[in-house]
Formats: sequence, C-alpha cells, structure tokens
Amino acid sequence: MEPKYRRVLLKISGEALAGENHTGINTEMTQIVARQIKKLHDLGVEVAIVVGGGNFWRGRTSTAMNRETADYIGMLATVMNSLALQDALLAEGVKARVQTSITMREVAEPYIWRRALKELSDMDVVIFGAGIGEPHFSTDTAAALRAVNIDADIILLAKNIDAVYSDDPAVNPDAVKYDHLTLKEVVDRQLKVMDLTAATICMENNMKIQVFGLAEENSMVRAVCGENIGTLID
Repeated sequence: MEPKYRRVLLKISGEALAGENHTGINTEMTQIVARQIKKLHDLGVEVAIVVGGGNFWRGRTSTAMNRETADYIGMLATVMNSLALQDALLAEGVKARVQTSITMREVAEPYIWRRALKELSDMDVVIFGAGIGEPHFSTDTAAALRAVNIDADIILLAKNIDAVYSDDPAVNPDAVKYDHLTLKEVVDRQLKVMDLTAATICMENNMKIQVFGLAEENSMVRAVCGENIGTLID
C-alpha cells in the first residue's frame, strides 16, 4: 500500500488508551495503538500525535473548582498519556519524542516548533502533550493548531465511532452517515467533529480531516493510503 500523505497529525482520545477499562491506561490497548502507528512509520509517513486526557480527567464537575485549575489538571493528564504512548512506541522499536507546552524538562522536551520539524524529518514520532499550554482550549484545538504549525497534510481523527453522523447512531437508528463534508459545513452546522475553535482553525487553513474508527482493523493505514473509510472533511 502506498501512502497518500507525507506528514500527518494523529489525534487520539485518552479513552482510546483506556480500552475496556474506560479509565486509566490499558497497557494492551496502548500497545495495539502503538503497533498501528508503527505501520504508518514503516510506510515512511511522518507522524505527529496529540492525545487527549479524558481517561484521567473530564474537567471540573462544579464551580467549586476554578476553570483554569481544572484545565491545567487536564493538561497534565494528556502528558501522562503521551508518556505511556511514547513508552509503547519505543517498545515497538519506533523512536518517539514527547514535547509539552508546559515545561517539565525531567520527563519531556519543551515544545519548540523548529525542533519538532527536525524530529519529524528524522522520522521520529513526535507526541505533543499539555494541549497548547493555556486553559480554555481543548486538545481538539491543540491538534488543529499543531497540524498547521508542522504543515501536516491531514489530521487523522481516530474516534470510538466509525464516521461522522447527522445524529448519535447509538440513539437514533435513522442517523445518516456522511462520507464527505466540507469544513464550512462542519462549522456552519456545528457538527460534533471537533470543537468550534478547532474546526474554524482547520477551515481558515484548509486543513483536511479524516474521521474514522480506531477499532477498525488497520484503520490508520487505510486512512493514510486514501481508502474510502469514515468521513473525509476538506
């Protein structure tokens, strides 16, 4: 199979690393994800990753906690997932770096744009942790911004659902699956693909998005090789 894209930004939810546990890190599931990423790497694709933190932290549950504090806790959750994914990739023989938007030199490199580009060109997998380092912004926004920063060809949005639908297919059996959407449609109709800030960044920078189910066999490779899988947004 020949890759269609040279450089990709892979966005993975924290829940994906939790597997059936739903919380924390499931070592077996994390290794499965790492093996899929290795397949992309072996095809010569430059891979950057943003991973969420929802398996550890879903944000504040009441106004008793300050929003900024809650968001910083969420950023730290993404760093834990980033380190776990780095470890799984190294175990597969893939060089992987973690760069964080909040400085923590003992465990990760600080995010430096040119260093990230150099590491990607050297075929290191680069994992961006801690979002963009500021509260009030999601990891969706971090994925959109970093994809633009590194001039990625596409964002691969790996989800626990196989595509974008008009409604929740688990609730509404008549929900319509979309094979193709425009970025403007996603923004105008506020489809729940990414948050509105992230979707707007993608629209303003013509950043394509491929939404697909992480659980599908070889889904990452199929998406990168241009197979008609999930929903293409451009």
